[in-house]
Amino acid sequence: MSSLSSKIQDVFNEPGCGKNQAKSEKERKKGCTKQLQPGGAAGGCAFDGAKIALQPITDVAHLVHGPIACEGNSWDNRGSKSSGSNLWRTGFTTDINETDVVFGGEKRLFKSIKEIIEKYDPPAVFVYQTCVPAMIGDDIEAVCKAASKKFGKPVVPVNSPGFVGPKNLGNKLAGEALLDYVIGTEEPEYTTPYDINIIGEYNLSGELWQVKPLLDELGIRILACISGDAKYRDIACAHRARAAMMVCSKSMINIARKMEERYGIPFFEGSFYGIGDTSDALRQISRLLIERGAPAELMERTEALIAREEARAWAAIEPYKKRLTGKKVLLITGGVKSWSVVAALQESGMEVVGTSVKKSTKEDKERIKQLMGEDAHMIEDMTPREMYKMLKEAKADIMLSGGRSQFVALKAKVPWLDINQERHHAYMGYVGMVELVKEIDKALYNPVWEQVRKRAPWEESTWEDVADSAIAAEAAALAANPELAREKRRSTLVCNCKSVLRGAIEDAIVEYGLTTADAVSEKTLAGTGCGSCKGKLEKILETMDHWHPDAGNAAAQAQQAA
Repeated sequence: MSSLSSKIQDVFNEPGCGKNQAKSEKERKKGCTKQLQPGGAAGGCAFDGAKIALQPITDVAHLVHGPIACEGNSWDNRGSKSSGSNLWRTGFTTDINETDVVFGGEKRLFKSIKEIIEKYDPPAVFVYQTCVPAMIGDDIEAVCKAASKKFGKPVVPVNSPGFVGPKNLGNKLAGEALLDYVIGTEEPEYTTPYDINIIGEYNLSGELWQVKPLLDELGIRILACISGDAKYRDIACAHRARAAMMVCSKSMINIARKMEERYGIPFFEGSFYGIGDTSDALRQISRLLIERGAPAELMERTEALIAREEARAWAAIEPYKKRLTGKKVLLITGGVKSWSVVAALQESGMEVVGTSVKKSTKEDKERIKQLMGEDAHMIEDMTPREMYKMLKEAKADIMLSGGRSQFVALKAKVPWLDINQERHHAYMGYVGMVELVKEIDKALYNPVWEQVRKRAPWEESTWEDVADSAIAAEAAALAANPELAREKRRSTLVCNCKSVLRGAIEDAIVEYGLTTADAVSEKTLAGTGCGSCKGKLEKILETMDHWHPDAGNAAAQAQQAA
């Protein structure tokens, strides 16, 4: 566990991380002191994050060392596509039992690796550590090393047991496994001045294939996509690329930065969602390749391709713009999509009334402000009830989100479209933008909504009427009784992991003169679990004058006293 702990600390201190960049020099020297505590896996564990990040590598056997439920819960939970092998969709697990917990599961793991190699002969086996074998001390790194030597094939340990933290940490630990055991271990048959890597792209619903023809036309070769529709050898040869594009910095910034550090491969963060962003990404790729030695005429060909494809896309979208212009969209997603999809929606004339930033970096939030203005409605964590209220009050005509939120929209009788990893339509590139507009139009104007919004003849009042009345009555009661409103606000649970109420946070801010979210976390433990409530802490600090008019003065006095 000591090597795992040091690896986690290294990931936490990643210089490319937005949080670390925001720290002062003094804070950076301290390192990241985030503890590994119960609750850190809320919303998806580190194992799940690692499996999601690496499973799209299509020709690899992905073996989960742990109880069968770990493999069952992580299998096929992301709609990636493959143009070749389908081995990645076969679930492999050691299915350890009580006997293995007592005597250890290393022999069972070795036998499982042997069986996979003999039966399927994959180019590599990835072995994922889970909570139970990690806690009983199974050394998967030693087993993988012995198996690799015995069978003459790469056997890669992915050491990311679920209890060490959230899904995003698992994404990065998966990246560390690629850096330590895969990238740079093989050489490509040949190289060109046009070789690139695309990092943090998972080919959801085949989205990569909407962009690849554009790059092929320009003569640009995707040497490795990490990890959508990838093959083991592609990633092993990725160190010979001339440039790289980072699609999702939240998950794999460590790969991009360390490849730049080790192999001199420059990278940029971009998006293929929307017409404008797709064009900008193509220009950036060409610019980096030219800087690394590609002929300058590449930019001329890029601009010609952009002009042609943009004209086609705008012509295809034009019939829908009159029907969509002015329509209001509530976007509940995160990460790179929190701003890239905003740009795409605005291009079709729609208005984004709010976008979720729960999984977004500081850079993502700055891009949202550029697109939506300084007063952009960025949602850290919206409860189902708040979503329902927003939709019912006609603040949004349609909601775009993942499958977990769809039932809120359906209860509000508002159109909904899947924008997350479970979706069945690809929305990347120029063709994808046209597809997105078509799907939104179909959802908005589906005749079913007119029917479901009608009251049934036998209903005197619907459950929605009852719910709306209850919401209105509660709002009126709070407005009429400031003390009750104060109690309601202070009793709100801010940090689920540590069970910290807003009242405790407000008291700590006033008593100690706290001015940063990190200081609040240190005093109250809020935000020290999964970290998803950090944005809430910042919001409480920003609105201090509203909930406690004297709090600003108290904070200033406390600072002077200190």
